[in-house]
Amino acid sequence: MLSADRVSKSFATGTGSLDILSDVSFTLAPGERLAIMGPSGSGKSTLLAILGALEEPSGGGVRLDGVDPFAGTAAERAAFRNRRIGFVFQEHHLLAGVSALDNVLVPALAGGSATPEIAARGRRLLERVGLGDRLGHRPGELSGGERQRVAVARALVLSPRLVLADEPTGQLDAATAAEVADTLVELTDEAGGMLVVVTHAERLAARVGTVRRLVAGRLEP
Repeated sequence: MLSADRVSKSFATGTGSLDILSDVSFTLAPGERLAIMGPSGSGKSTLLAILGALEEPSGGGVRLDGVDPFAGTAAERAAFRNRRIGFVFQEHHLLAGVSALDNVLVPALAGGSATPEIAARGRRLLERVGLGDRLGHRPGELSGGERQRVAVARALVLSPRLVLADEPTGQLDAATAAEVADTLVELTDEAGGMLVVVTHAERLAARVGTVRRLVAGRLEP
C-alpha cells in the first residue's frame, strides 16, 4: 500500500516561505490507479517527487508497503527507489548512445540485478509495446512515441510496486498519447502495481480511472 499522510512542502524565500503542498493525504492499494490533475504551479510534480522519494517533505510522511523511504541513508533511499518504484517522465531521459534494450535494462544495471531473467523480461516488455523489432535501435532512430514506450518498459522492468508518471504523454500527438496511456495502464495492471499519474490531459486521466484535483497545494476530495 502507498500512503501519504498530511504531506506538506515549503521553500524558504527572501520574504518568508512559499507553501507548495499543504496536508496532502491519500492511500492507494495494490492494483489501484490515481490520476492527479491541477493547474501549473499547483504542486503536482512536487508531490510526485515526494512519493518517489526524490524530494523530502517539509511535514507529514510517505510510506510504501509500510516503509518510510526517508528514514534511511541517501544510499538506502536510492536502493529503495530502484527496487520498488518505476518512473516515467514527460521527457523520456533515454541514454542516447545505447540500444532500446540496454535503456530498458538501466534500472537493473544500476541495482546490480541485470540477470538473464531480467534481460528476457526487458525483451518481452519491448515486444509488448510494439518494439520487438527495434531492440538494437538507439533513441535517435526512434520516434517520440517509440522513445516514450521504451521509457514505459524501463519503468516496469523490475516489476516495481509503484509506478509514477509525470505528464507521460505531454509531448505526444493525440493518437500516440492514447497508445502510450493504454500501454502504461495495461502493463502496470498486469504487474499488480500501483500507478499515480499527474497530468493536464483529461483523456489520460480518464484512462487511468480515479481522478483527484490538486489546487493551491491541497488535494480535493
